Amino acid sequence: MYRGREGMWSWVAHRITGVLIFFFLFAHVLDTALVRVSKSSYNTVIDSYKNPVTNFLEYGLTAAIVFHAFNGLRIIAVDFWAKGPRYQRRMLWIVVGVWIALMAGMLYPITAHSWHTIFGK
Repeated sequence: MYRGREGMWSWVAHRITGVLIFFFLFAHVLDTALVRVSKSSYNTVIDSYKNPVTNFLEYGLTAAIVFHAFNGLRIIAVDFWAKGPRYQRRMLWIVVGVWIALMAGMLYPITAHSWHTIFGK
């Protein structure tokens, strides 16, 4: 069994976040295109998104986008910087640290409405 290190898990996470973002964009194009078919159907679909579960999924989407973006920049550095392969592990931990800090800072602003809906003001 292959026992990959940080580089392999970074590769896996990059692929998973890319697929998740793709499926979101596909669904987004479909529900936005619905406005041309029927405005009332579009409004019904959009209204169905206004719940705490969807709001927490939006936070997950944001987490996927931010990780994918920063890890993509790390991959570019590894590929095009002569010293990139030597520092790839250190750059990954920097990406993870920045990602955790940003996601912790974004948790309440993105999900505040859901917290107020669930627990009241």
